[in-house]
Amino acid sequence: MRKMFKRGLAMALALTVGAAAWAYSGEFYVTCNLDPKGDNWLALKTAPNLSAQRIAKLGPGTFLRTWDPEPVGKWRQVSVVAAPDDMAEITGPSGWVYTDYICYIDLSQ
Repeated sequence: MRKMFKRGLAMALALTVGAAAWAYSGEFYVTCNLDPKGDNWLALKTAPNLSAQRIAKLGPGTFLRTWDPEPVGKWRQVSVVAAPDDMAEITGPSGWVYTDYICYIDLSQ
């Protein structure tokens, strides 16, 4: 029984260390679903809520990189990048955008 406990503890420790070593490297999105007959831009905000201060207006086709694997409600923390690739350099401001107006870019293809 004691041997099983030690094996279980060792396995749990290995899984914990492995999970800690994994880092989220971000995903790429592009602004989409904007209304060309309306404002045709997406607000980049200082916080994940409608009343937060606007940092910038992002036009159609703006490339974004996420910083957290999960959204906060309907908001994603992002940075503006020049192009969607693994080495994308941050070329603009960072902040929060509403997820209804960003589309995921699948780079695996």
